Amino acid sequence: MGGMDEMMEAMIGSMSKEDRQEMMAKMMEKFFAGMTAEDKQNMMEQMMPRMMEGINMAEMMPRMMMGMMGHGGGAGASSGRASHKMSGCHGDGPPMMGHMMTQMMPGCVDMMLPSIPKEERSEFVLQMISTLMEKGSVGMSEEEKSSLVARALERITSL
Repeated sequence: MGGMDEMMEAMIGSMSKEDRQEMMAKMMEKFFAGMTAEDKQNMMEQMMPRMMEGINMAEMMPRMMMGMMGHGGGAGASSGRASHKMSGCHGDGPPMMGHMMTQMMPGCVDMMLPSIPKEERSEFVLQMISTLMEKGSVGMSEEEKSSLVARALERITSL
């Protein structure tokens, strides 16, 4: 009965960590490519509450974002390794991650923020706004930056 499992184990067991990560990334990409936005939304809604039990979101989110973006500590920190360049990363994490993040983050925040205590939530919101504005405006001209700031303020004041 374990034939298939043993075969998978043998194949995966002989792969290097990099190969396994790359295979995983390719599988994830195919997996997400085949899903509609609605599928992703449903999956997130089912997974999030279970994954988030007992987790402090205000601490988690910034770390998760940094990880996904390929900055900061953790998996993304191995800048300049040959295997890194091979997998089509340009130092800022795989493009898929950025795309996945823009899809998932709003939903995450939507679901998680209400369950965070008010004081923590306020801190988190302020931290997110400054991080989003700072990192979001990287490489922009002064006009583009001020346009972004103006649009952000407009959004905030219209709430």
